[in-house]
Formats: sequence, C-alpha cells, structure tokens
Amino acid sequence: MASVVSTIGAAAHSAAVSLTTVSQIKPGDALPAVPVKDEEMKPINLHDRPGKIVIVGVPAAFSPTCSNQAPGYVKNYEAFQGKGISNIYVLSVNDAFVMKAWKAKLAGDSTTAVHFVADDTGSFASKLGLVWDASEALGAPRAKRFVIIADSGKVEKVIVEEDVTQLTVTDAEAILSGL
Repeated sequence: MASVVSTIGAAAHSAAVSLTTVSQIKPGDALPAVPVKDEEMKPINLHDRPGKIVIVGVPAAFSPTCSNQAPGYVKNYEAFQGKGISNIYVLSVNDAFVMKAWKAKLAGDSTTAVHFVADDTGSFASKLGLVWDASEALGAPRAKRFVIIADSGKVEKVIVEEDVTQLTVTDAEAILSGL
C-alpha cells in the first residue's frame, strides 16, 4: 500500500510541475503579483517593492550549495547598495519558519537587511517559469537557482544556473560584477 501511495505522490508532483510550467520570465516582463511570506509570515508582493531589487532564488534552505550562496549576499549587502540595489530577497520553496531559522543560522547574532522569503506553495517560482521537478532529491518541485534584478516590479535581468546543484553565475560576486 505504501508503494502505491508513493508512486501516486510522485506522479502527482511531476504532473503539477508540468501543468504549472510557463515560459520563463524575461527582461521587460513584470514580476508576478503573487505574494510570498516574509520572516514574520506576513504576505508581501515583490512586484510592489520600490526601487531596484535582487531576488535570489534557491532550491532549498539549509542545503549545502544554497547555504554557500546566501551568505555572499549578506556579506556584500552594502556593496549591492553602492550599486543602486535597495533590497535583496533570498527566496525558496520552503515555509516561513524554515526561512527564518535559516536566516538566523547564516547571519548568527548579527542583523542583516537581506530578507529571507518563503514561496511556501511554489506559486511565485511557478509564475516566473523557474520551477524544476526536484522530487527525487528534495521531495517536491522547487525553485531553480536564479537571480532576478528588477526595478519597481519590472524585470531587468534574469540569470539562471544551468545546473541547479552548481553555484557559478548566481554567486553574489558574479552578480555584483555584472551590475
């Protein structure tokens, strides 16, 4: 019985990913008006954020590559501000409790202005066209590893890792050098 349920669950996850697949967002497009949750579980809309923002999409909080990626944005926050970025949002298809705990682990006792936001249903990443079927490794569809630079809700750049397990073009230093 358990294997039947497991097989049905796996098929449902794959079907959900294929049904929600939309064209990948591109420069000139508006960010989707889909709320995500901040560290206090309050819904926020990234498309409403004023100024130039960076959205760092990661597949899984606490995973090794993601835990190597996010600190670069925390460490370089002031450098990003010096390049005209008003806010940085690290986004994952995890719940707000996980994102809050991950932020606390990565930032330690220091405070950081980098926001860790939860796309708990995967709706935002799906609307971006940046979801992959991570069922085998992570148990469910997840966000690809990406960076979006947007200005007052309008996308300026979209950078996506070809291999979600790698950290190359979405590393904080690489993004900074491209600003």
